[in-house]
Amino acid sequence: MLSVGRALMSKPRLLLMDEPSLGLAPNLVKEMYKTIEEIHQQGLTIMLVEQNAHAALKLAKYGYVLEVGKIVLEGPSADLANNESVKKAYIGG
Repeated sequence: MLSVGRALMSKPRLLLMDEPSLGLAPNLVKEMYKTIEEIHQQGLTIMLVEQNAHAALKLAKYGYVLEVGKIVLEGPSADLANNESVKKAYIGG
């Protein structure tokens, strides 16, 4: 949260976030995603890189799936979340 607050102090037009949930306790992960959503609702564009595909796709409007550094799928996050190969490989299901 401190690093997010510090980044927001410069009033960016784009906020880049790399694994914001990494190493956090589960209840803090929920709080972090709630904060990210609130920041976005205030009009800030956010680019989020996250291995927690389920949480990231719930939050995002559009997503990219990377494998070995290459984009293998892209589209609206709802479409990706419902894609059977994405579910099997990244979400579980």
